[in-house]
Amino acid sequence: QVQLVESGGGSVQAGGSLRLSCTASGRIVPGYHMSWFRQAPGKEREFVAGIAWSGSDTHYADSVKGRFTVSRDNRMNTAFLQMNSLKSEDTAVYYCAAQRRPVWDPVLVVETSSYDYWGQGTQVTVSS
Repeated sequence: QVQLVESGGGSVQAGGSLRLSCTASGRIVPGYHMSWFRQAPGKEREFVAGIAWSGSDTHYADSVKGRFTVSRDNRMNTAFLQMNSLKSEDTAVYYCAAQRRPVWDPVLVVETSSYDYWGQGTQVTVSS
């Protein structure tokens, strides 16, 4: 079993920045791809950004390209989401998720059903 814990959420004004962290613990083995999703009130959970286990491949939702950067440090079992130029529409609960797949697949990475583990979420609120 793998546990994921997010941190770094909070309230910020439009144009500001936040950095989210997701630390994994438990039965961690090599090969977990990590992603960030978000869910706003009344909306479905949506993919934000993902990063392969190796860190060499990333994928972003069009809505965050150029503003958000996903990274990871496998020595710390932690993934990060640097969010810049935040907009009010970025307001949501942000979740990290882990999937153990033999290869990185940018088609599967956006599907919530392809993930094995989820964190509890952290609130991000952007005021205009």
